[in-house]
Amino acid sequence: MAGAAASARPLVSIRNVSKQFVNGTLAIRGVDLDLRTAEFVSLLGPSGCGKSTLLRIIAGLASPSAGTVEWPTSVYGASGEARPDVGFVFQDPTLMPWSNTLRNVMLPLTLAGVSMGEAETRSAEMLALVGLKGFETSYPRELSGGMKMRVSIARSLVTRPKILLMDEPFAALDEITRHKLNDDLLELWWRNRFTAVFVTHSVFESVYLSQRIVVMAARPGRVMADLKNEVAYPRDALFRTSADYAQLCRVASETLKQAIAA
Repeated sequence: MAGAAASARPLVSIRNVSKQFVNGTLAIRGVDLDLRTAEFVSLLGPSGCGKSTLLRIIAGLASPSAGTVEWPTSVYGASGEARPDVGFVFQDPTLMPWSNTLRNVMLPLTLAGVSMGEAETRSAEMLALVGLKGFETSYPRELSGGMKMRVSIARSLVTRPKILLMDEPFAALDEITRHKLNDDLLELWWRNRFTAVFVTHSVFESVYLSQRIVVMAARPGRVMADLKNEVAYPRDALFRTSADYAQLCRVASETLKQAIAA
């Protein structure tokens, strides 16, 4: 029973979180949200509704002005602080132009003090998982936009985090590349069973990827709805043309329209 109770606890518990910047802008207000182990959640909302701000607060890259972010199942440090186990994929790949692909992926392991041999092995394995085997010695200038984003995802996953936070990582890519990366991301998630939180303003992308779609209202950002998507995985091109997909997109679109008007 104790084990069952532990597994039922959320990985991240966000309670009444608000963020006001020094210029007076209230980015998000009163956000309550639980993120559970191995689920895929999309944060859906218009530009400027605080999705990225909330993601950064979850990652510990920004502090809330009010409320709490707790990690009930986390490892704790000697002084009692939670030690979140997080990978973060930004909108831009943010690769080091002077380092090759392998060295870019190795960076978080190197900073964590992992031995050179282990870091190289794990990074090469992760590059293979994201479809970049054979590109270990290529430099960012030699890669396409989609390939650079694959490197960024590999770098975020190489530490084997419990939660992967993604801030509109595919927004600047063409539709064909975006669909391919959506498929590859779902395969990685299904294989590794990390918790995924994906920021997007695309209804279609959120429905395709997610088990839950958290719809946020415009500034100040707040949760207006938490929609369930119970369509089974794996999902593929057939799902994108199915009646279930069309219906879910209609529901998400209407909910988003109501959130924008709220």
